[in-house]
Order: sequence, then C-alpha cells, then structure tokens
Amino acid sequence: MVNRTFNSAAVVSGFPDLWRKLMPNAHSVADKDVLELGMGAHDLVIHTLALHWANDPVGQIIQCKRSLQKDGLFLAATFGGQTLHELRACLGQAEIETSGGLSPRIAPMGELRDLGGLLQRAGFALPVADVLPLTVNYRDLWHLMQDLRHMGEANALQERLRFPTHRRVFERAAELYAQTYPTPEGGIAATFEIVMLTGWAPDESQPKPLRPGSAEARLADALGTDENRLPD
Repeated sequence: MVNRTFNSAAVVSGFPDLWRKLMPNAHSVADKDVLELGMGAHDLVIHTLALHWANDPVGQIIQCKRSLQKDGLFLAATFGGQTLHELRACLGQAEIETSGGLSPRIAPMGELRDLGGLLQRAGFALPVADVLPLTVNYRDLWHLMQDLRHMGEANALQERLRFPTHRRVFERAAELYAQTYPTPEGGIAATFEIVMLTGWAPDESQPKPLRPGSAEARLADALGTDENRLPD
C-alpha cells in the first residue's frame, strides 16, 4: 500500500528469531526497554505486536523514530483496548461470584485515540491510527487460554495472583462465556482488536498543511452543493 522500496528495514518483536527467518534482509531485534537500533540507520521500522508489552510505549516509539532516516516509515501493529473484552468480563464476574474478590488477569491496552496520540508525542509527521477488529471462534474457554499461552500472551501483570487460581473460577467463567458469547459454529467468540500505527520521520519533502484561510476554491463548489449558514 506504500508506493516505495525500502532498503534498510528493522523489525522489533518479541520473537526476533522468527522474523529473522521471515525477513532475512531486515535487522530484527528483541523488544527490550532499550532497543538495539542505530541512530538514523533505517528507512523502515516495524514494531510487531509487542508494543502492548512495553513498560514505556512512548519511549519505544521515540527510539524507533530516532533510528529512522529522514522520511523513513514507522509501522506498528499492537493489540487495542477491546482485545479479549469477553474473557475479561467473564473471568471478572466468575471470580467475584466464586471468591468475592477480583484480581488483575488481563493487561490494560490502549484505546485507538490514545495510541494515535503517542505518534504525535513522539514527533512523527503524517500520523495515522486505524483499527482492525478480528473475531476468532474457539471451542471453549480452555481452548482460548491454551492458544493465549502458545502466543506468549499469558498473564504477566506485576500484581497478579502468586498462587494457583481455584479451578471452579475457570469452570464458572467457561459457563458464563458459553452463555454470553456463543458463536453459530457452536463455540465462543474472542475479539482481538489490532491497532495499526503509521508515522513518518519528518522531512522537508513531505506535504504540509495549508495555512488556514488560504484556500482558493470553495468546498461547496467542488461538491456541487449549496452552502447555508448554520443557525445561531
């Protein structure tokens, strides 16, 4: 979708070895707090589904920007705030019913507007944030949790329980999930909201917004419609 050839790409990932196989010509690094990226070394930096794990997401984005050449592209995919909202609700209700308490189980994730704002804070030009909601059908709660473990997306919150959760919490959550979020296929629905972020390292060659009031044509004329005053 970007009409440009990139010659010096970098990939930031929780699975750098995997990306070295997929993109052998790219510089793949782990998503540590300090990224192993050289200053101005790349014309493309891709942050792949790891930003939601960052202790300092703004710092991660700024480091990516510093590693870009002028007019270089930053592209990130991360999970948004609606990800696994079904699981969050069912586990919370089940734990309250069963034990009378509530413990942190699913990390909070940024909303679309907030994540887009990170690009502006980092100083990117032409920032764009978009969202792709994916609904996945799972056989049951156990199938979903097994898949999350295989994805490396298990609970890593600092304040999580340090002892095993009683099985009846998960059994009740499985009942609530099947009742509340069934699918036509006979399973349960799980939402993964993927937020896509793009921004460009500033450069004089990039298009600039016009000065307010400098337009030479009326929008109404371009649209072929009448322009009316708004009521006071």
